[in-house]
Amino acid sequence: MRFFVTGASGFVGSAVVTELLGAGHEVTGLVRSDRGADAVRALGAEPVRGTIEETAVLRAAAAASDGVIHLAFNHDFSRFTESARVEVAAIDAVGDELAGSGRPLVIASGLLGLTSGRDALETDPMPPSPRTAGFAAALALAERGVRSSVVRLAPSVHDAVPAGFVGRLATIAGDAGRSGYVGDGAQRWPAVHRRDAARLFRLAAERGTAGSVFHAAGEAVAVADIAAAVGRLMGVPTEVVEPGDAEARFGFLAPLLALDTTASTELTRAALGWTPDGAGLVDDIARWDPAAVS
Repeated sequence: MRFFVTGASGFVGSAVVTELLGAGHEVTGLVRSDRGADAVRALGAEPVRGTIEETAVLRAAAAASDGVIHLAFNHDFSRFTESARVEVAAIDAVGDELAGSGRPLVIASGLLGLTSGRDALETDPMPPSPRTAGFAAALALAERGVRSSVVRLAPSVHDAVPAGFVGRLATIAGDAGRSGYVGDGAQRWPAVHRRDAARLFRLAAERGTAGSVFHAAGEAVAVADIAAAVGRLMGVPTEVVEPGDAEARFGFLAPLLALDTTASTELTRAALGWTPDGAGLVDDIARWDPAAVS
C-alpha cells in the first residue's frame, strides 16, 4: 500500500514512516522545509512539500494514496483555537478525497486528562473542546465511507533521545537548577515507547475498522518518579513545587502535571494484536544525553 503521512519528519511521524516502510509499504510524507524533505528522503520515503493549511496539497496527496495517517499539528499554545480549526479543515479536505473509498484515515489525539480516578477506556468520548474537534471530524468520516480511526497518544511518547513534554521538563530542570513535581507526585501519566506508538498507527491503518478509537499507552508513571528521573539526568535535586508556584516554573505544563490519568488498552490489543514491548519511560530518561536537552 501507499500511505501519505503528515508530520512525516517529526518525532512520532518519522517513526511511523520507518514502521510503514519496514512493513513493505510505500510512503509519501508532508514536509514544510528542505531540511524536512531531506530527512524524509533519508528514511526512504518521498517528500511532499506543503503545510496542513494548504488543503489542495493535502487533497492531491490523499488522492494518490491508499490511505492517510495525519500527525501534523501546530503546537503553538498561544493560538491553539486557530490550530484546531486548521486541523479540522485538513481532516475535512482529506476526508472529501477519501469519501466512499473505504480507504483508511488515522489521526492522532491525546489521552491526558481524559478521565480521573479510573482507567480511560477506548469507548470514552472526548470532552468538547477546540482540540477534540479533529477527533470528532475524523470519526464522523466513518459515515461517509472512510475507514477512519483515532489513536489517542500517551502524553509521553519516548525513546533514547529527549523529546516531548518530558524533554521540556528536563530543559526546565536544567534552567532552574532543580527538578520538580506538583502536589504529592502520585498522579500518573501514561507513557509509550515511540516504536510501539508507530506500530499501533501502522496496524490501525492496515486493519482498524471504521469509527474505532485506539490507545497508545504502555505504562502509567507517577509524576514524582518522572521528576526524580529528570533530576538524576540533569544532576539537580528534585523538589515539591507548590500549586501556586507551578505556572511560573512549568508554564503551560503546570495544569498538565496536576492531572492523574491512566488508560486501558484492552480493546486496542484485542482489535489489532498490539503489544507494547519498548523500554519504559524512566529507563529511557536514564539513556538520554544531558547535552542533548535543549
